[in-house]
Amino acid sequence: MKHIHLIETILYVRDQQASAAFYQKVFRKAPDLDVPGMTEFILADNVKLGLMPNRGIARILGSGVPHPDEGNGIPRCELYLYVDDLHFEYENALKAGARSLSLPEPRDWGDRACYLADPDGHVIAFAEKRKL
Repeated sequence: MKHIHLIETILYVRDQQASAAFYQKVFRKAPDLDVPGMTEFILADNVKLGLMPNRGIARILGSGVPHPDEGNGIPRCELYLYVDDLHFEYENALKAGARSLSLPEPRDWGDRACYLADPDGHVIAFAEKRKL
C-alpha cells in the first residue's frame, strides 16, 4: 500500500435515518451524502464516516458472517475523535441522545478523554491532548 487517499469508516446501523439525525446533532452539520443505503459525513480532508443499514451490509456479505442485527448494542468499534473542547463535545453528544460510558478524565496514555455510546452501541470517544 503506497498511499491511502481517503479513510472512510462505515458503521452498520439499525435505523439509518435515526443514526443520521443523531450524528448530524453530534457533528453539528448536515450529511454530505444521504441516500437510501448510505449516509456520509466528511469529518476532515481525507476522513469520512459512513452509516449503512444492517440489512444493506447483510445483503452484501451474505450468510458467511452473522447478521449485523445480532450485534446491536455490543461495542463493535470505537470512533476516537480529537477535539478542541472535550467538555463541550461530551455535553453536546449527551444532548443528541448519546449514553455516557466514561466521564472526561486524564487517561494513562496522555490524553484527556470521555466515552459515549451512540444509539446502536458504537463507542464514541472525544479526546484532547493533555497539556503537560
